[in-house]
Amino acid sequence: MKHFLRMLIQVCLYFYCKFLWRCMKFVMRKLTGRCELQRICYSTKPGASRTMKIETSLRDSKSKLLQTSVSVHPDAIEKTIDDIMELKQINPDINPQLGISLQACLLQIVGYRNLIADVEKLRREPYDSDNPQHEEMLLKLWEFLKPNTPLESRISKQWCEIGFQGDDPKTDFRGMGLLGLYNLQYFAERDATVAQQVLSDSLHPKCRDITKEEISKFSKAEWEKKRMDKAIGYSFAIVGINITDLAYNLLVSGALKTHFYNIAPEAPTLSHFQQAFCYLMHEFHKFWIEEDPMDIMEFNRVREKFRKRIIKQLQNPNMALCPHFAASEGLINM
Repeated sequence: MKHFLRMLIQVCLYFYCKFLWRCMKFVMRKLTGRCELQRICYSTKPGASRTMKIETSLRDSKSKLLQTSVSVHPDAIEKTIDDIMELKQINPDINPQLGISLQACLLQIVGYRNLIADVEKLRREPYDSDNPQHEEMLLKLWEFLKPNTPLESRISKQWCEIGFQGDDPKTDFRGMGLLGLYNLQYFAERDATVAQQVLSDSLHPKCRDITKEEISKFSKAEWEKKRMDKAIGYSFAIVGINITDLAYNLLVSGALKTHFYNIAPEAPTLSHFQQAFCYLMHEFHKFWIEEDPMDIMEFNRVREKFRKRIIKQLQNPNMALCPHFAASEGLINM
């Protein structure tokens, strides 16, 4: 009974708030002479703050035209803007900036949805060793990361040197499909210096001083392990695929809207997503070192802590994950 009453109260509050909100919108329109879309565009600066408010307003509208405008084809955006202006009885000659602002917002909103579809398509496509294009990408990954070391054969234990688990990397791409390979190759090619440094750090032992406080906590064996902990010390390629999973979930959940709406003046593309991956890969590496884990078994704990930090950053509407390294040179701030 208590559960039923709680549900009834929540439903009543929902409809009350919705009714109250519609009343407020009506009053504001009468007082200002502007619809909600006009008020947002004229009072909110370009970027995530404006686009996310426009997206919410369109999605929650009682008008079918406005509801469906967030999922139209990119080629239909201009006509959709004209239809919205006509529906809202707004003269485009008197309010030319409104159409421009709405078009920019819709390009970002529709582009984000299309980006999810493009990324999902890559994620669902499995690596196929019989596909020459897939094989070429994999071999290029090796060349970018190990330019001075020839790969002796396609099936080789050498793949472990760049962080794969066995002698054939194709089995490691099962979780993220081609998306993992696309991201790793993009990082290794577009930001070769940083990628090679991260790879080098992940392979070499980390020697550091031990504090007196730490000495008192550890046995001699643990102290030696901590002092020469090989896993700064993680499998580069496997972690890259794992960070691809993190980037994918941030995208699908909508958390990356803040970033993309702030850095992409129009529709965000796959390159924007890959640049975000490069940033996450770079930042995770620094975070891993700062966290100073005992061994690789702490990976999930460190990753989860890192994920929460990124999500917290993305909750700031002014946030843009703009890394200061080569792969970010194409980013454009609005």
